[in-house]
Amino acid sequence: MDGEFPESHSGCMETFESLVRAEFAPKNTYLNTASTGLLPARTVTAMRVAVESAAAGDPTDMFGDVEASRTAFARLVGVPRTRVAAGASVAVYSGLIAASLPEGAEVLTAEGDFSSLVNPFHLRPDLKVRSVPLERLAESVRPGTALVAVSAAQSADGRIADLAAIREAARRHGARTYVDASQATGWLDFDADAHDYSVSVGFKWLLCPRGVAFLVVPEDLGGLTPLFAGWVAGERPWDACYGPIDELARSARRFDESPALFSYAGARRSLELLAELGVDTVRAHDLALADRFRTGLATLGHTTVPSPGSPIVSVPGLGHRQGELSAAGIELSDRAGNLRTAFHLYNTTDDVDRLLDALAS
Repeated sequence: MDGEFPESHSGCMETFESLVRAEFAPKNTYLNTASTGLLPARTVTAMRVAVESAAAGDPTDMFGDVEASRTAFARLVGVPRTRVAAGASVAVYSGLIAASLPEGAEVLTAEGDFSSLVNPFHLRPDLKVRSVPLERLAESVRPGTALVAVSAAQSADGRIADLAAIREAARRHGARTYVDASQATGWLDFDADAHDYSVSVGFKWLLCPRGVAFLVVPEDLGGLTPLFAGWVAGERPWDACYGPIDELARSARRFDESPALFSYAGARRSLELLAELGVDTVRAHDLALADRFRTGLATLGHTTVPSPGSPIVSVPGLGHRQGELSAAGIELSDRAGNLRTAFHLYNTTDDVDRLLDALAS
């Protein structure tokens, strides 16, 4: 991996740089973490070992990897592991929460939020789904609102929700909150304990393989019915393989999906790396690069979708350049006509400057 890291006077920066350089060596300028994060070398190695061991008839303890991943994610978002379910999809968990709502309940969402979060609520025709601009979400909670569902950071443009204001408004009106932190966990200091439900995939900023997602529920399990409970949802899973399950897990594990085991074998290592690096250090690194890019764009005469404090930078009107930039070895996304860049721990100042030079030419 070539390039310089943002300047820092922290004594931790050398450790950060050495860890990152040991784990990542992208062959291109990869600025597309908001779509898919890169896998650390240790994660690739763990998955290879798990696959080869299974092929040899001597599989590793991948269920142990699931539990280690659950524990690591719980620590990352500040809740006990008993409140974390392990699955594979935001949409599945949104469907679970949608199914728990009474007929006629109002669900408040942000306009243009990610489909996996909001679509399951629309598929229940007896619910009243109301969408407002993200900036008006808190003020739009009203008596009768049952649930506010929102992404912590918007996928399309990186705008950050005012979660504190939304939470307080929801509490005043007796509503629950459901936060999709898929574009936030891994760089944002996200406190899952502040919300009723939260969910996150692992394959973006958490650097996990696809097939990993986590749901956080309240201590009392939030009144959810584990509609898709299989044997892994039993209090004693290996005794729950046949017939109806006698006793569901007393923890959030009752909401586990049957795990994609090879993915969790890798996820365990990715989450360990993030813990070693520290989310505060990752955030400072990511935001320094995003700010450098915003400054450079301004000198080129481009404006961005306002997303202060976010490592996702979206440039209106430039989405059509995604193809030519990809051909030049710069990977980013075209989202809603905007050129979306996402800066994460493996990016450097050289990555920013290369993109700026390409946009100027």
